[in-house]
Amino acid sequence: MNLHFALQYRTAWGQRLDVELTLNKHREITTVTSFPMETEDGVHWHADVKMSAKELVSFAYQYVVRAGEDTLRREWNLVERRYPAADLDFHFPDFWRDIPKLNHLYSAAYSGCVTHFVPQPAQFVYFQQTLIFRVLAPQLKKGQRLAIIGSQPPLGAWDVHRYLPMQPAGIDEWVISLSASGLYLPFEYKYVVVDEATGELSEWEGGENRLSPSGVLQSGSVVAICDQEVRLDTDRWKAAGVVVPLFSLRTTNSQGVGDFSDLKMMADWAHSTGLSVVQLLPIYDTIQTHTWTDCYPYNSISIYALHPMYVDLQRLPPVNDASFMLEYEKQRRALNALPKVDYEGVNKLKSDYLHRIFDQQWRYLQNDAEYNKFYNENEWWLTRYAAFCMLRDRYHTCDFRHWPRYSEFQEETILHMVEKHRKEIHYYIYVQYLLDKQLTEATTYARSMGVVLKGDIPIGISKCSVEAWTMPEYFHLNSQAGAPPDAFSADGQNWGFPTYNWARMAADGYQWWRDRMQRMARYFDAYRIDHVLGFFRIWEIPQDCVNALLGHFSPALPLTEEEIRQYGFAFDPAVHARPYITDEVLEKIFGTHAAEIRATCLQETGNSYQLKPEYDTQRKVEAVFAGCADDLSLMVRDGLYRLVGNVLFVADPNDETLYHPRINAVDTYAYKALPVDQREAFGRLHEYYFYHRHNDFWREEAMKKLPALVGSTNMLVCAEDLGMVPSCVAPVMSDLRMLSLEIQAMPKALGLEFGKLEENPYLSVSTLFTHDMPTLREWWEEDAKRAQSYYNHVLLHDGKAPEVLPGWLAEEIVARHLYCPSMLCLISLQDWLSIDEALRYPNPAEERINIPAIAQHYWRYRMHLNIEDLLQAERFNARVAELVRRGNRKGA
Repeated sequence: MNLHFALQYRTAWGQRLDVELTLNKHREITTVTSFPMETEDGVHWHADVKMSAKELVSFAYQYVVRAGEDTLRREWNLVERRYPAADLDFHFPDFWRDIPKLNHLYSAAYSGCVTHFVPQPAQFVYFQQTLIFRVLAPQLKKGQRLAIIGSQPPLGAWDVHRYLPMQPAGIDEWVISLSASGLYLPFEYKYVVVDEATGELSEWEGGENRLSPSGVLQSGSVVAICDQEVRLDTDRWKAAGVVVPLFSLRTTNSQGVGDFSDLKMMADWAHSTGLSVVQLLPIYDTIQTHTWTDCYPYNSISIYALHPMYVDLQRLPPVNDASFMLEYEKQRRALNALPKVDYEGVNKLKSDYLHRIFDQQWRYLQNDAEYNKFYNENEWWLTRYAAFCMLRDRYHTCDFRHWPRYSEFQEETILHMVEKHRKEIHYYIYVQYLLDKQLTEATTYARSMGVVLKGDIPIGISKCSVEAWTMPEYFHLNSQAGAPPDAFSADGQNWGFPTYNWARMAADGYQWWRDRMQRMARYFDAYRIDHVLGFFRIWEIPQDCVNALLGHFSPALPLTEEEIRQYGFAFDPAVHARPYITDEVLEKIFGTHAAEIRATCLQETGNSYQLKPEYDTQRKVEAVFAGCADDLSLMVRDGLYRLVGNVLFVADPNDETLYHPRINAVDTYAYKALPVDQREAFGRLHEYYFYHRHNDFWREEAMKKLPALVGSTNMLVCAEDLGMVPSCVAPVMSDLRMLSLEIQAMPKALGLEFGKLEENPYLSVSTLFTHDMPTLREWWEEDAKRAQSYYNHVLLHDGKAPEVLPGWLAEEIVARHLYCPSMLCLISLQDWLSIDEALRYPNPAEERINIPAIAQHYWRYRMHLNIEDLLQAERFNARVAELVRRGNRKGA
């Protein structure tokens, strides 16, 4: 078998092209081998590969750009180019396949939930001389098929009655295999649309006629033409949906928290109102302490394990203990009647039941084929997760560093322990089996209803997690990730997550991320990348910091002392990279308590002060005031935090001769004490460093990482790109066809108070507010000045804005968002309900999900009515359906 590849692709100096062959052999053996291509001008590349077809079933190929050992870029390969193996000469006159502009139409969200396209393997017949055509046609509608017609008689000679029908193959791909006998190269051809019912040719593709390759077809040769997308007009798919945490759902059968069965009923409601997306928060296991502080859904202990509280106990057999079942039902009803989630009560109820039912079924479970199939397919992560959970509960801490045994993961030792405690280990595996089964059923049900389930992938992992314990090489466990100051938090956010060791992840082609995404695709057809900016750069915070103000971006290009001085700033590390503390500063921060602070916490150094060693980091200060709750102690603690952060520059942790300007240093007393010219110089430096210096650098960083994520599944990719957004972010997201997040109250364009909905890009998600923000009604009432401005200048109403947002006005705001160009308009359940004054919750403040400024916020919002009642709210549901219809958001 001879394979001849030819491709035009302009490479940069030092780059090369490889063709990567995936060979499928008998007995389901697959191998991947790369072959270098050759070029004389850096544009025209070719490769000839010879191998035996005897052991092969089929082969596929993909072009890859490399420099040395580094893979820089891969082709889009969602629809792979695969062929049956045969002892023939194959010729591939190709083009580089970028991510298609219509990439969303190939996504599981569209092809799986809207068109319900079931991909078929391409069927090829080889002749003495074979010509194969392959083309992508995601624009086809129901009842349409694709055909080919051309200038020569074997292709119909442009006769509309003699087109050649093609066959559907991969996702939105159409193929045909022809005998080339009687064909003379080159020839012209086009793709056409055929009505499936009548067989009539209904539409020609646009543009110029396509032209086949030139040359002579030899006997025993196959020429495979892989064309770019068929040139047809397409309607812009627009969909609407609801955003609601899974824990917030409520049905009459719930056990005090939403579960995977409730998700099916929410899909029913979405379908009944024309909504076609249900977006959730992360649903992964976060149990660290078995207290309510585990409620934060972005701090999971496993990137694979689902949270046990989402299992529906009503779907399980009853426990063989009548008194237990009576008490269980009493507690279930009590928990389900609460206005908010009782995290500890719910998890205890479910844990008790699951332990009892596991003990009851263990004898039969060991021989259950379905259970063992789940275990065998997922053993690679299940065993580690179960061992972690067992040790967490045995040692009463999830911080593996403090375990008396097994603190350092050694696989053989852990496997021995797992075998020794087999039943105890299998309890945790059994719970995951139930969760997987119930969520898979909910996913299948939602897809059958044309409803897309959209998941959420957290940017970080917990430092007390299975992955941190078993794969520490992938993380920097001695650093903290967070976010710089923004509208949510003046001190920034310290999430406490370790940062990623991207160099190690790159070494195996980001397999950790690929595995994570592929597991997620089992349940979801679209996903939200939490804090996508972290793939460009993350805000890295020193371990000795409590808040995020002394952090810096990583990776970054820190400044030398000389570079700082070139901006006209008279830099002195001993002054500007240390806390600026004077009597005046102490008076402003501590007032009448300044003298006591001076005597207790400081030591004099000439005309200023420095913090004593026991107070010179925020973590030390935090430890001193641990357990103090009185107002004075908290005021002093927070004042000392400010003193520690009262600097203009932060030394780089990897090279203390390099410096990062402190974020928002213009708010510090250190900055305000500078002469005017020095303030101006620092301002210029700050602007350059944070908004210009890194753009090209961060673009390169993102393009190393994000393509691996985006290309690993066919889920629709939506990014949360809020905050301090570098100018390189939008072009990267556009290249990768990622949907941006557009919030009218947080415009990305400078100088605007509110965004212009009509200018939202099509590749975007439009929403009113996120889980980190107030609901529409709460925002309206808590910020009367902005609400008035919105009422007059955006909604164009005259006069004074209502103090309490009426339903008719909430409906107008929702409708305007539905009319915008964004592909998806996803609105929180609270904001949907806000349009109906009879249905909505009386107090909007009780509908808030999270307040980022509160580090230990209790995530416990729960919808105030049952989904059964929502399904019966005919007037409201008809109104939602009409708004969706008017917004031309057809969904399925």
